[in-house]
Amino acid sequence: MANPWSGEVRLQLDGQPHDLKLTLGALAELEGELDNETVLDLIERFETGKFSTRDVLALIVAGLRGGGWAGTAKDLLSVEITGGLMEATKVAAQLLARAFVMGET
Repeated sequence: MANPWSGEVRLQLDGQPHDLKLTLGALAELEGELDNETVLDLIERFETGKFSTRDVLALIVAGLRGGGWAGTAKDLLSVEITGGLMEATKVAAQLLARAFVMGET
C-alpha cells in the first residue's frame, strides 16, 4: 500500500499496482528530461493547467523510477493504465504535491 506521508502514490499498470515516489534521484533524472526547464517550471504548468501529456508521462516515469522500477518511457507505450489519462494526470499531480509539501517541523 502506498504511503502518502512518505510521498508515495499508487498506480495500476496492466492490472498490477505500483507505488510511485519522486525521490531526489528521480527528480534529477526528470529535470534532465525537461529540455532546459526546471521542475519548478513543470510545477507552474500543473498549477495553471497548462501541462501536456508529455509532462504527465515524464512525472509517471520519474515516480515509477523513484519507486524502484527500472523501465523507461518507451516501456509505457503499450501499458494499460487503470483509469486512463485522467488517473495518470491525477497521480502526476499528487506526486508533485506530495514531493513539495512542507511538513511540520
